[in-house]
Amino acid sequence: MNAPVIRRLNAADASFAQELDALLAWESVSDPGVQSRVEEILSAVKARGDDAVLEFTARFDRLEPSSMAGLELSQSDMQSALDSLPKVQRDALETAAARVRRYHERQVQPSWSYEEDDGTLLGQQVTAMDRVGLYVPGGKAAYPSSVLMNAIPAKVAGVGEIIMVVPTPGGERNQLVLAAAALAGVDRVFTIGGAQAVAALAYGTASVPKVDKIVGPGNIYVATAKRAVYGTVGIDMIAGPSEILVICDGQTDPDWIAMDLFSQAEHDEQAQPILISQDAAFLEQVQQSIAKLLPTMERKDIIQTSLQDRAAFILVDSLEQACEVSNRIAPEHLELSVEDPQALLSQIRHAGAIFMGRYTAEALGDYCAGPNHVLPTSGTARFSSPLGVYDFQKRSSLIMFSEDGASEVGKVASVLARGEYLTAHARSAEYRIKD
Repeated sequence: MNAPVIRRLNAADASFAQELDALLAWESVSDPGVQSRVEEILSAVKARGDDAVLEFTARFDRLEPSSMAGLELSQSDMQSALDSLPKVQRDALETAAARVRRYHERQVQPSWSYEEDDGTLLGQQVTAMDRVGLYVPGGKAAYPSSVLMNAIPAKVAGVGEIIMVVPTPGGERNQLVLAAAALAGVDRVFTIGGAQAVAALAYGTASVPKVDKIVGPGNIYVATAKRAVYGTVGIDMIAGPSEILVICDGQTDPDWIAMDLFSQAEHDEQAQPILISQDAAFLEQVQQSIAKLLPTMERKDIIQTSLQDRAAFILVDSLEQACEVSNRIAPEHLELSVEDPQALLSQIRHAGAIFMGRYTAEALGDYCAGPNHVLPTSGTARFSSPLGVYDFQKRSSLIMFSEDGASEVGKVASVLARGEYLTAHARSAEYRIKD
């Protein structure tokens, strides 16, 4: 296998901004054919409920249960999956779950209020969502880590019920996924997938309860369906391909950096690995490491396509300029593989997760570091944050005026309302103004 020669960009070139834009360009969910099929599935499930879900499950997953009861797993099924794991796997899963739970418990925000001098009370009441749906890919493409990262923050937030959907094509169940569901406290599991599962969660059926929000990764049909039902329910995000950006000062082992780039490239042919350095010789060393290590990888074909189509090495004149380029990219995962990463931290404004130091591989964050691995992609880290407890809670404003407060603030409201020619607003406030 001939390793791809990674595209080279130089931040000093006049054409750099244009070349970077071309590198980063990615079309999100927009396939007209997929859109049409998803709309048909959503409409059918909305109109026919369980019957449509059973029909699509038989067509797409090669399962033909006589009723939805045959597509729901019990708590004992999940617990049995956990109990049947080899000890080394169970220990790893339990350790990861504990770390994720401990980190997210620190995100919990209480309700708050304060009282003004005249007795007026203002504040915010924080409440959890009643019910959340969790989509989990099924079959061989199964990710127990995603179950932990989505379900545990919801439970920590206080969500009353988590409904998990996971397809089992041909009846193939992933025991690690079910074990993770048991550890994370998932309440109900349906072995359904695709747009029909999203529709069932969004609209509700006789068997699948309607949820308030749908989270979790999926293929283009799932992503398109989530976008379509947004507004009926909340969603986490429309995620693009995985991304990693490494800023390196040239002093880290180039094999380590090559493998860090591989770690995201192996997800998907559209994944984007980028390396930035001020050391041109180091970039060449990483190229040589790629050539050496790529033939050893199980998913080498996927990695190769990702590298040749979407990867880049960017030469900069300083680590400060590297941070400027990174902020322009706003990566999902950012590794600061430098001697003093904390010295650069104040210069980083946009990144989903920041991995600091030579020993902090992004892969640790995918599984067991503790922070969430559900992160903004495609530059959305400019305005979005990692999934967290706050995504499963709502905030209600608290307003209670005293008699004196209503009178004084009512005068202000009256002036502003009449300035907007909203007389009823003005008079509503004026009724409460004391003579």
